[in-house]
Amino acid sequence: MGKSRTKRFKRPQFSPTGNCQVEAAAGENGTGDEEDDGPVAEFLEKLQHPSAEVRECACAGLARLVQQRPALPGLARRDAVRRLGPLLLDPSLAVRETAAGALRNLSACGGFEVCDDMVTKDIMTPLVALLKECSAGLDSNEVSSQEKKDQNRNATENIANEAVNVLWNICECSSRAVSIFNKEGCLEIVLKYLSRFSTNVDLAISVAYCLQIVTEDNPDLLKSFSATALHVLESAMVCPASSMEYILLKTLVAGTVWNLKDVIPSRSQAEIINAILKILSEVLEMDAAEVVIQMKEAETQRLKTAAETEDILENANGDDLMEDDEMEEIPRKRKARKKTFISDLLPPTDKELKETIALLTAQQTALEIIVNMCCSEDPSDDEWEELSSSDESDAFLENSFSESGGQLLSPLCLSHEIHTALTNYLIPKKVFEKTAFPNSVAVDICSRHPPWKPLIRKMNTIQCRALVGLQSLVSLLDVDHLGGAPALQTLALHLSQLLFSQPDFAQNADFLEAISSALRALLQTMASKNIPQCMTPDQLMSLCKAGIHSSNIGVRVNVVSILGITGSVLAKEDGTLETLKTIGCFLLEVATKDPCLVVAGEALDALFDVFADGKEAERASIQIKLLSALKEFQPIFKMKIRKEGRGKYSPDQLCVLNNVKMNLRRFVAYQETVEKRLTS
Repeated sequence: MGKSRTKRFKRPQFSPTGNCQVEAAAGENGTGDEEDDGPVAEFLEKLQHPSAEVRECACAGLARLVQQRPALPGLARRDAVRRLGPLLLDPSLAVRETAAGALRNLSACGGFEVCDDMVTKDIMTPLVALLKECSAGLDSNEVSSQEKKDQNRNATENIANEAVNVLWNICECSSRAVSIFNKEGCLEIVLKYLSRFSTNVDLAISVAYCLQIVTEDNPDLLKSFSATALHVLESAMVCPASSMEYILLKTLVAGTVWNLKDVIPSRSQAEIINAILKILSEVLEMDAAEVVIQMKEAETQRLKTAAETEDILENANGDDLMEDDEMEEIPRKRKARKKTFISDLLPPTDKELKETIALLTAQQTALEIIVNMCCSEDPSDDEWEELSSSDESDAFLENSFSESGGQLLSPLCLSHEIHTALTNYLIPKKVFEKTAFPNSVAVDICSRHPPWKPLIRKMNTIQCRALVGLQSLVSLLDVDHLGGAPALQTLALHLSQLLFSQPDFAQNADFLEAISSALRALLQTMASKNIPQCMTPDQLMSLCKAGIHSSNIGVRVNVVSILGITGSVLAKEDGTLETLKTIGCFLLEVATKDPCLVVAGEALDALFDVFADGKEAERASIQIKLLSALKEFQPIFKMKIRKEGRGKYSPDQLCVLNNVKMNLRRFVAYQETVEKRLTS
């Protein structure tokens, strides 16, 4: 159905444990509403306790409990948000931190409805007040005594970090929250936090995530960015990459600056674009698998050394106890845990694991920014409902970029500055390198150590993001800038090897959508430049037969489009009759039987392309009785558009479907002339 736009990547919501696996938590703490209401009621009641320590423990308990999806209805029934909100301004700093942690987890795990409900219940009022108090507290600490200053600053920054995460999650889900962010002057507050990146990178990273959310499609906020504000961002972008966390910070800030491009003076555009792509290039240059291997070795060595040191100290303590018979025996303890439990719910604190996650996240973010840079900024993009499975998938899965629908990006004219920077920093080459499967040694290391196991998923996500980035670059850059025809043929071979090296490729929906999107874009480019295609018809049919059974609409759209592209090329060649018949029968079955009109429309469009021209195509159309099949389906297709269209599809999709309907009428008329000529 023509070429549709690829939606820009949205930042995924924060999940305190990486993926809110409620089943695991529910298995430990109960699963039914009746079971969960007990602890919910108990914790909520203790929020009003006169003892700050009891209130703190209750908040920590709720922070764990909200990760169990069955507990959410009970929390809603008992108005947990209204009860937790006032504790953001509790006299006790520890209570403030744990209350913010509970709200952070609730907003991360509860979904769009929960976040919207939090705004309805006025959580933004105490949240903004807390952010302002933390900002003022950081200022007042500058004039305190050194010891008190350090203590208060650490507590204040910890609270601010929790509060910024709540703000980030809610603004991700609620436009009302973003409006409040604009009106309450939150930009100035969070930029003050960001300016402390040299002493608190964790807080700066949280702010950078939040800024990526609130600066996207927010012209009112963009007007608020002063020269001072831009200078804060610039300082963070050029900070030394002394750790993986600073690399992540620089990448996130680069994404924010890209969102601000409309307010950056035109004379500085080229400089800013080069600065952004330089950061992204440096991030993608790093070998993530090698970092995984090195960091795991470093962790193993650190833990071994720590254990040996502890044994020595314990033996020394044991000798001292034996020397003093009258000394009361004191049980020896290992390293004390933090007083609160909220640390269990936050990102990993083990240095090596945290650093590795930061790099992987930075690489994923860099790839997403590259895709966003390649997307049209036309306002209609935001109204375009992609041909995707977005209403069939969980909106909170980190990998759910199926909104893009695997669609081929509309050919655009990239600005000269972006085009030049992309090629100068070798972005196509670096994106291509990230499309490979994760290093098997790194995967094996992660699979054998449970805390590291989630990194396998992150590495797979990077591969999928790279494939989407490849799709965008292939669609937009000139063939010469991609290395010419030989490079495209090599790329086609690489993608086919990736695809068919995995016997169960059809089971991985994210990978299948990403690679089918990349293949679709590549084959379209090769066909338009008359470059011979490397994949055999049998390979393509194998892909299409597997993909057409996917529940992901984007995958199904991609595979029928791939067949349309391939068939239109084969139609102009001799000796392709049987292949064209196979393709025609396949597309006919999809057009008439797929429950989604978007997929059916794409299959019809592919049929038009395949059988529009060529002697072999004409012979094949007669032998598969294409005309009679389309005549029979034509009124059914019209009726489906009339009955299902307005309720299930967007105005843009209906417009495309109506074009297909008109083209179907014309194509039937054309086929009638073909059949008359060949059978007369």
